[in-house]
Amino acid sequence: MRSLVVYESMFGNTRAVAEAIAEGLRGDVGVVEVGAAPDELASDIDLLVLGAPTHAFGMSRAATREDAAQRALAANTALVSRHDGMREWVERVRVPSHVRLAVFDTKIAKPRLPGSAAKGVAKRLRGAPVELVAAVQHFLVVDTLGPLADGEFDRAREWGTTLSERVPVR
Repeated sequence: MRSLVVYESMFGNTRAVAEAIAEGLRGDVGVVEVGAAPDELASDIDLLVLGAPTHAFGMSRAATREDAAQRALAANTALVSRHDGMREWVERVRVPSHVRLAVFDTKIAKPRLPGSAAKGVAKRLRGAPVELVAAVQHFLVVDTLGPLADGEFDRAREWGTTLSERVPVR
């Protein structure tokens, strides 16, 4: 099985979840930041896993990414995703019809706020010829800048293992 994990991450939390999921996946696994992700997937990809941070109750936009950049600057933290986000990439990517899909996001643990980047991604891909292999998954961060809440890295790795079991071998 060949998998590709594509993530958008401002402060590194979503990247950490993407890397943990990749550890759990079996077979040949690539992990790529959305700005470096291909606009057309290779025909040998079996599973596409997409992850993004939840910004302002949904997927990031140029304005929310600019706000994140200002927060990173104020906190003297490097910004991970610097250009287009998942919203823009999903609009232009071409996914072969045999590819299975899984989607996750990161959200602040407390207070529990509504909204989900993952649900936005799944909704945008609903018209594409792809099949979700699992319900969208949410991974929690302690605060806007992180870190991941206790146990989330392990939970992400386990989810990756579960995803591998749900993708049929071609």
